[in-house]
Amino acid sequence: MIERIHEHIVSELTANARTDTVFVLTAIFLNLLTLGINSGIAGSGDSTATVIMFTFVSLLIVVNLVAEMGLIRGRQMRTKLLNGLLAMYKDQGVDGYYDVSLLGDYQTRYNLFMIAVLVTGLVALVVPFILWAM
Repeated sequence: MIERIHEHIVSELTANARTDTVFVLTAIFLNLLTLGINSGIAGSGDSTATVIMFTFVSLLIVVNLVAEMGLIRGRQMRTKLLNGLLAMYKDQGVDGYYDVSLLGDYQTRYNLFMIAVLVTGLVALVVPFILWAM
C-alpha cells in the first residue's frame, strides 16, 4: 500500500510541475505577444485601435492574475505533497535520503517564476501606455 501512495504522490507532483509550466509559459508568451501588439497600435491614435489595446490589457490582467494564483496554489500543493512524502520517508526510516532544504529551494523557484510572470506582465502593460501617451 505504501508503494501505491508513493506512486500517487509522485504522479501528483509530476502533474503539478506540468501545470505550473503551462501557467508560466502561457503567461509569458501572452505578455510578450500583447507587448508587441499593443506597442504596434499604441501610436496610431485610432479609436478602434485604442479599444483593441484596452481589450488586450484586460486579457493581460486576467491571464496574469490566473497564472499568479495558479502558481501560488501549485506552490502550496507541492509543499503539502512533499511534506507527505517526508512523513512517509520518516515512517519508513529513509528520510535521511531526502534533503529537507529542497523545500526552500522549491519556494525560491516558485518566487522566481512568479516574478518573471509579474515583470513581463508589467512591461507589457506599461510600455504601450508610454507609447500611447507620446
